[in-house]
Amino acid sequence: MKSLNKKETKNREMFYIEGNQTDPAFNLALEQYAFDTLSLDKDLFMLWQNADAVIVGLHQTTAQEINKGFIDKKNIPVIRRLSGGGAVFHDKGNLNFTFITCEPDEDAIDFASSCKPIADALSSMNLPVKFHGRNDMTVGGKKFSGNARYYKYGRLMHHGTILFDVNLYNLAEALHVSDDKLISKGVKSVRSRVTNLRDYLDVDVEEFWAKLKDIMAADMPEYKLSEHDLEAINKIKEERYGTWEWNYGMSPAFSIEKRRRIEGFGSIRISMEADKGRITAFATDGDYFGVEPYGDVASALLGVQLEREKLLHALKHIKLGNYYDNLEVEEFVKLILE
Repeated sequence: MKSLNKKETKNREMFYIEGNQTDPAFNLALEQYAFDTLSLDKDLFMLWQNADAVIVGLHQTTAQEINKGFIDKKNIPVIRRLSGGGAVFHDKGNLNFTFITCEPDEDAIDFASSCKPIADALSSMNLPVKFHGRNDMTVGGKKFSGNARYYKYGRLMHHGTILFDVNLYNLAEALHVSDDKLISKGVKSVRSRVTNLRDYLDVDVEEFWAKLKDIMAADMPEYKLSEHDLEAINKIKEERYGTWEWNYGMSPAFSIEKRRRIEGFGSIRISMEADKGRITAFATDGDYFGVEPYGDVASALLGVQLEREKLLHALKHIKLGNYYDNLEVEEFVKLILE
């Protein structure tokens, strides 16, 4: 890829778009609209932020990538993006960047060259940035940026995170997966040690954003979203990024086995299979008490979305105590989801 911080890329002018919303579903819809529509006659560079969110890769199994209990407690939305790669945590201490360029030859592109404009800009701030592994940028041996890309129509969208002052506790907890045995046909995230650039720069995130914009977009005309653009973006948000079907239902098939011991109940093992976010097989065993086998429970759960309210609704006519003595339905649903 040619140097993207130039005004011209392959004779197409590059425009700057500044994200002024922190709604993750809107921002991913903006990326898609920019790729599908705005980039038909121009290249684009964007800087943007999300409020707290987990963003999963296109090919990932959502349930496998998140700590469901933590994100529900914190009301953190989970959104699936267009590109592959691993799950990431966003908050307002993170700055995201996006390049959308005309690239007729997909095989001629690699992550290192795509990241070079950002790496060069950060190096000019006296940050010893290095490219590491498949798609990461590091400083001091620790990862601060993960990158992903999406290619279609002879155009490339390359986007990445810049951890500047992210809440690293929330990052670790939101993406934490328990020690339950997980077997999936999806793709697991590759997790590594991370760091914030705030540890290396004596500025806040707003000042960092302004400085990076000055370096990257000084010669770029700014594209202002019109009312028509905003209407189209919100339509994409409503129809895709704001839906369970996209964010969870797109998940590949997976199986999960989890064991729990609950005081006053006993031990239980749940063996479950799911496809597109819905239960396709369910079984339990353990040293718990119950007067009936679990078959009716399994039948009630088949085809049900892995969502709390959907599971509670599916079990509302089941007298759970007949199958699992001294286990409340809320606790049972929690066992299924977490």
